[in-house]
Amino acid sequence: MSKDNQFYCTGEVRMETREENQAPVIIGYAAKFDTRSNNLGGFVEVIAKGAFDDVLEDDVRALFNHDRNFVLGRVPAGTLKLSVDNVGLRYEITPPDTQTVRDLVLEPLKRGDITQSSFAFRLPSDGYRWDEGDDGVYVRTITRVSKLLDVSPVTYPAYNDTEASARALNEAKKALKTDSEEQRQLAVAQEQAHRDRLLKTL
Repeated sequence: MSKDNQFYCTGEVRMETREENQAPVIIGYAAKFDTRSNNLGGFVEVIAKGAFDDVLEDDVRALFNHDRNFVLGRVPAGTLKLSVDNVGLRYEITPPDTQTVRDLVLEPLKRGDITQSSFAFRLPSDGYRWDEGDDGVYVRTITRVSKLLDVSPVTYPAYNDTEASARALNEAKKALKTDSEEQRQLAVAQEQAHRDRLLKTL
């Protein structure tokens, strides 16, 4: 698996002011467990519970639209808090008190113009598995993230680029074809062993 950054979106986000005259916070889920993504170019992704267990203490940024020039918070600074619950990867951002953030992020959140979240990550070679769903759709289940780069409220969901999607789809087909052939050969061997045992009893 390449070290290219990947993006994923099944999350949600909202703005919340807990007390009068208190600075607003941005709360959202960067990912929801066991929820299919939209089509990523011939396949979908699902995040398994436990995928983020090793990365919650990473030096993660909160960005707007994955723009590294638009920083909303950061874990070491205490302005970004990450946690995992039964729903998914939850984040809480205390954004900077600037006019730009108020105009471009907080007001659209308040109006409901921005409602989705995404995260950028890297996968280890053993951090996922391929399956084919009952509906014939290839499913990549992410079981372990090796690097969590950022969480982001987003205007549009961010997905892998076309080339990366094509590589992933070819990998899925190859992996599932190999698995099917191995299963076929195992079934043949088991059937032959059963026949041999029957012949010995005759």
